[in-house]
Amino acid sequence: MNKQQDNKAVVVRWFTDFWGETCDLSVVDAIAAPDMLLKYSLHEPRRGHDDIKAFMTDFRAAFPDLNFWATADLIAEGDYVVGQWEGGGTHTGPAFGDFLAGSLPAATGRAMRFTGTTVLKVIDGRIVEEIGLDDGIAALTQLGLIKAA
Repeated sequence: MNKQQDNKAVVVRWFTDFWGETCDLSVVDAIAAPDMLLKYSLHEPRRGHDDIKAFMTDFRAAFPDLNFWATADLIAEGDYVVGQWEGGGTHTGPAFGDFLAGSLPAATGRAMRFTGTTVLKVIDGRIVEEIGLDDGIAALTQLGLIKAA
């Protein structure tokens, strides 16, 4: 395999094992750089294994059915891999205060479903950054944290 294929394989594993239907947090230690940056518009940026694991643990506790899946083929060039996705979940767990736009009390029963595009930088088989542009307005509106215009 060439570099782009290797990088795509790393990203497929990340999308499946970290963002997929079930989460295996050991994938963070396996393929994320120790100081990896995880950045999306809905949340504060996260950096490093412990911070990223804590984020996902809390996110999945609040949204036990959280799941994201690819909607197009990955595109790779140099150290970068780009993926389009769709995902969401239903807030049936504890209160969740990680959204920049506000907090949810416990078990609201509100569902979110939204799309996005993510750019991941992979160096020597390790993800060093994941920067995503998501439709946070849709998610926050569905969760009742902002009002639709």
